[in-house]
Amino acid sequence: MTIMKIIKYSPLFLASSIYLTGCSDSETQANQVNEQLTKSADEISKPVVYQVFTRLFGNTQTVNVPWGTKEQNGVGKFADFNDAALQGIKDLGTTHVWYTGVLHHALVGDYSQYGIKQDDPDVVKGRAGSPYAIKDYYDVNPDLAVNPERRLVEFSALIERTHQHGMKVVIDIVPNHVARNYHSIARPAGVKDFGEQDDTSKEYARDNNFYYVPGQSFQVPSSDQYQVLGGDANPLADGLFNESPAKWTGNGARAAKPDINDWYETVKVNYGVKPDGSYDFPTLPASFATKDARAHYEFWQDKNLPNSWYKFRDIALFWLDKGVDGFRYDMAEMVPVEFWSFLNSAIKMQNPNAFLLAEVYNPKMYRGYIHQGKMDYLYDKVGFYDTLKAIMQNKQAASTIFDAQQQVADIEQHMLHFLENHDEQRIASPDFAGDAALGKPAMVVSHLISRSPSLLYFGQDVGEDGSENAGFGSPTRTSIFDYIGVPAHQAWMNNGKFDGGQLTAEQAQLRQYYISIMALNDLPAIVAGDMAQLMNTGSDSVVGFVRTLGQQSLWVLSNFSQQAQTVTITLTPNQATMLKPNSTLYDLLESHNGILVSDEKQNTTFTLTLDALSSAVLTNKADHEL
Repeated sequence: MTIMKIIKYSPLFLASSIYLTGCSDSETQANQVNEQLTKSADEISKPVVYQVFTRLFGNTQTVNVPWGTKEQNGVGKFADFNDAALQGIKDLGTTHVWYTGVLHHALVGDYSQYGIKQDDPDVVKGRAGSPYAIKDYYDVNPDLAVNPERRLVEFSALIERTHQHGMKVVIDIVPNHVARNYHSIARPAGVKDFGEQDDTSKEYARDNNFYYVPGQSFQVPSSDQYQVLGGDANPLADGLFNESPAKWTGNGARAAKPDINDWYETVKVNYGVKPDGSYDFPTLPASFATKDARAHYEFWQDKNLPNSWYKFRDIALFWLDKGVDGFRYDMAEMVPVEFWSFLNSAIKMQNPNAFLLAEVYNPKMYRGYIHQGKMDYLYDKVGFYDTLKAIMQNKQAASTIFDAQQQVADIEQHMLHFLENHDEQRIASPDFAGDAALGKPAMVVSHLISRSPSLLYFGQDVGEDGSENAGFGSPTRTSIFDYIGVPAHQAWMNNGKFDGGQLTAEQAQLRQYYISIMALNDLPAIVAGDMAQLMNTGSDSVVGFVRTLGQQSLWVLSNFSQQAQTVTITLTPNQATMLKPNSTLYDLLESHNGILVSDEKQNTTFTLTLDALSSAVLTNKADHEL
């Protein structure tokens, strides 16, 4: 949070402070409020994360040959994120850019002239490779550099450009697994490679980095439904990969020959969890759920811990030193929470404002990974996203979103909301909603319902449908495994001008709508206000809530139906105190204006008609609000 934003909120907090304390000394009041704001700056921030698949973002090629090479289908570069591109990202209210696929991962391409060992297609998914099969944690993907020899310099320049545009940089850390052919050529002097010191005669040893299948060699999985590189010839695509003894696969599969549906391109990292599931490291006392990062950091200082813990700590601190501002942790729930306490507290000691986002899908683990693991944010996928998706697909009433929200009411400011990311189907894909417009009310609800941060996926704001057949996997999700062009995004990119010059009128209107939604993030009640459900009669397709902070109240209603809906909102006695009868409400988002608040049978109500897939963000435009 910036100082400017804190100052902007001060009058509202000041009004509340005067009311609550009754203090007559205005200077003392101001000092108290400013001190409170400084202490709670993180609590009232509401980040907006823009996830960009780095190799796809700047690609202008439109051929889109299935399993195409980078020469055929093109590949984006760090340099493509020029000032116009970054400003376009910033226009969406972005505070953090998550550059996906930056670290050097396994891919099918020849960079041997730069000292990089070639990867075997038999253990690479797709041609461009999975960004979650990291090959070298101290290096970046050579595909992304104009000059591969200067790839780290080019990424450093991108970090600087992003900072110049007032945004932070987030990259992935994938602690649960690494590429099957992990080999670092960029590690600092004195750093040992993963597995370099392992005792491979044992299935498990505490300080081994990997688990092994002693006496057996790895076998490439096979399937009648899958051909490596789609059947294209490659001298290394021979169904063989030399790994002896075999290692456990990234998803925990223990067979020397994993199944084709396993994460066979990766190997699982050992954190001191024995094969029977018991721990070979100190557990964290329960009392540490309420302790801060410094206390967690101090707890681990005199402990003797598994080797993999130190390796990943050093990797994270290395990237912080390079200017990276935070990390998105892949499949964090597959790594013990004690490790996260160790890692995240070390990160916070180096950068207290580091942004730490984790992929955790088990709701029973949420609070442990936030409180003990010291995560800033977790995906709200299983509850909020899944419910919102069902509402968009007309499978559930709109009001069911409140049940999902209630499940995390105590940790809502830590739960990241999204409608798309690289793992999920595009809204416009036939298997999801089939029309990007159905994302409009969902985005309003997702972003405005709570203090949760929001994530936008590149192309979402212009209706990308993910229909390209890239090669590995199937359409509906933009491919993360192959070289491909992203048509709707390319229309906004307009051959590197990043001005939307090739967008249709409908796409341009959708992007402007997203910009308008995200601009509401400047309102204190949206960033930090309490939420209460509004009771409406007239339609199960309309959801409504009020966000309140101090004296500011914003009344949000969204229509998920593809037909217009008329609803009457009846306020509770507490809500009625926020609106006077005969006052008028105005819409900050669309054009639902002149809505009259009235008394009806001693109830305070207002009625409005919402067009198909439209929303209203209503205010009485009091002087202290805007």
